[in-house]
Amino acid sequence: MGRIRQALARVTARYGARWALGLLLTVLALLYPLDFWTSHTIVRQDTIIADLRMRLEPFELDPSIVIVDIDSRSLAEVGRFPWPRDVLARLTRQLTVHYEAGAVGFDVSFPEPDLSSGYAVLERLAQRELKDVPGLKRELGQLKDQLDYDGQFAQALQGQPVVLGFNLAPDQKKGVLPEPAFSTDYLNGRTVLAYAADGYEANIARLQEAAAGAGVFTTEPGPDGLVRSSPLMFRIGDGFYPALSVATAAAFVDATAVKPRFVETVDTLSALDREGDTVEFIDMYFDKRATGFPVGQGMTVTVQYRGSGGPEGGAFRYVSAADVLAGTVPKQVLEGAIVLVGTTAPGLQDLRATPVNPVFPGVEVHANLIKSMLDGRFKTRPWWAQAVEAVQIGIVGVVLTVVLALLSPAWSVLAAGAVFAACAWFNYYAYAEHDVALNVFVCLLLVGALFVLNLAWGYFFEFRKGRALVSRFGEYVAPELVAKMAEDPAAYNMDGESRELTVMFVDVRGFTTISEGLSPKELREYINLYLTAMSEDIRSAHQGTLDKYIGDAVMAFWGAPVHFPDHASRAVATALLMQASAERLNRDFLQRGWPELRIGIGLNTGLMHVGDMGSAIRRAYTVMGDAVNLGSRLEGITKVYGVGIAVGEATRLAAPEFAWRELDLVRVKGKNEPVAIFEPLGKASDVAPAALEELAAWEAALELVRNQQWDAAQSALEVLRAAHPDRTLYALYLDRIAHYRRYPPGADWDGVTTFDTK
Repeated sequence: MGRIRQALARVTARYGARWALGLLLTVLALLYPLDFWTSHTIVRQDTIIADLRMRLEPFELDPSIVIVDIDSRSLAEVGRFPWPRDVLARLTRQLTVHYEAGAVGFDVSFPEPDLSSGYAVLERLAQRELKDVPGLKRELGQLKDQLDYDGQFAQALQGQPVVLGFNLAPDQKKGVLPEPAFSTDYLNGRTVLAYAADGYEANIARLQEAAAGAGVFTTEPGPDGLVRSSPLMFRIGDGFYPALSVATAAAFVDATAVKPRFVETVDTLSALDREGDTVEFIDMYFDKRATGFPVGQGMTVTVQYRGSGGPEGGAFRYVSAADVLAGTVPKQVLEGAIVLVGTTAPGLQDLRATPVNPVFPGVEVHANLIKSMLDGRFKTRPWWAQAVEAVQIGIVGVVLTVVLALLSPAWSVLAAGAVFAACAWFNYYAYAEHDVALNVFVCLLLVGALFVLNLAWGYFFEFRKGRALVSRFGEYVAPELVAKMAEDPAAYNMDGESRELTVMFVDVRGFTTISEGLSPKELREYINLYLTAMSEDIRSAHQGTLDKYIGDAVMAFWGAPVHFPDHASRAVATALLMQASAERLNRDFLQRGWPELRIGIGLNTGLMHVGDMGSAIRRAYTVMGDAVNLGSRLEGITKVYGVGIAVGEATRLAAPEFAWRELDLVRVKGKNEPVAIFEPLGKASDVAPAALEELAAWEAALELVRNQQWDAAQSALEVLRAAHPDRTLYALYLDRIAHYRRYPPGADWDGVTTFDTK
């Protein structure tokens, strides 16, 4: 528990301020869907997202709804609009009798009688100027039905599922209103919000009485001039009248009534803190059944636009009114379908600005509403939408606040992008699959704000620390380690500390002779190539810390500033790699005619003092201690034993995966205790069988030497020297045996070789 508390304390100390600021932003965002504050900019952005979301939803052509278009070709063939009503009568009979349409809705009103036949003029002449013309009145009586265009139209409407449209207009009352869907008496004292008007421009009585019904085709744009929603019910005086879409759908299903449905439970209203009576559905009753359309405030619905509208870009088939009059439209196109009669001709001014098209046919607005009614799917914003938005904001805010502070910039971009995409996907999924319209801009804004916050924090605080760390450690350690340190700069510093490390010393053999045999320019290139190769092996291959250059010598160590538990193994592997690099360089140098390159490497592992040390004038990140001194001594004595690498016993024990040849027990200058020294042969798994046999023979010979069995030891060493004449080690021990024969070491000899020089 103590360690957990310490870890939590460290994490809190590092990220606490950033977390607090992130949670503050989350709380601020969370208060928006809870109506503690509002913003027109955010509302506007959510509206833009809603428009985009609607445009992205796929659609298919719906054969059940057809638009008969009074298009430019129809105007050219039939004549300017409004057409005489005998033409409309023929159009209606074509649709209802010949094509047997399921229902017909006219997105047109007829508030005045049609006098285009001239019958009224002839009748007035017969009564005045031409009253003495014999038989004129009789002839006019016979022509009355033929010239009564309103009567012909009314006759065509009679008994057919045809709905007329009418408009709401202030300060005028033209035509006759149909029977209301319901009145204030039906409400039984309830107060219902609805789009209301004092006046109207309805249809003349003859046509209204003959039609199956009438509906309001008024559409009002929003504050930005776009038609996004439409009322399904309008109020005129004490009566409530359906929209053209509702009236046409009711005629199609032969509905007996259209009524509002209220929230029934007072407790529910109280719990939701809603005031007044709320209409949640408008129901159409038919065949002892009812189907309901969910509505929002004021009995309005969001218009779900499918496509960009018009004959080419919408979800509904358009046929020309001229083709219907001519009977050239295939019957299967119109049979049983809901037909809306409207216009796309620009001069007739029935084009609306919508989120999907600035010149959207008004008749198709009604078609989209009817489509939603037939499918039983309206895009709604239920009462619990705000709660869902608040929960989403809370989850996103808390998760990103915690996670982004812990991640690197690259992972932060991926995390923020993934959460942003997830929020957008969830919003679209709720809309497309469940018809729920949720606001998402505040949540997306929070994702962006938290990302920017952490990016800025990382730059102004962590990045500056990281840059300072890079500038201080960049010369010592590999770039990969610097990048790792920059991720958590607080975990690293140059303060002095004691730590177990592995130190390396490298030196060129016979450098004085080499420098005498080369020109200054050649010597500079010689030493630069050598130091570059050694430095790359130290830093890049096994991520060591390059301490310093001392003339032709190199000093490095492993385990600081970044801790590696296998620092000894890394150092040994690097030493073997450096010897291979030296051999490669040597071949190149010999081809150039330069002196031979041979290096000696000393390694030692132990407790060392590491940190930023030096004077007030110049400091360096380096290591000190007895273990460091021993590493230096081991490098110096490699030439005594004719080996490229010599390591202390602590290093051998810390790197058991390598095969080792013990060289000697030595007492170096400045130390009283003897230490065993070894030469690494390579990874144990990679050493050839012949080398392992030689190693076993050497270990047996070394044991004979330490037991002062000179004859047996000499015989074993001579065999080894004959097999490996270039091995200095065997010749060295044969010379020692010869010395011990002349000067016996005594019974108390411990087998230690003492070095009196560095």
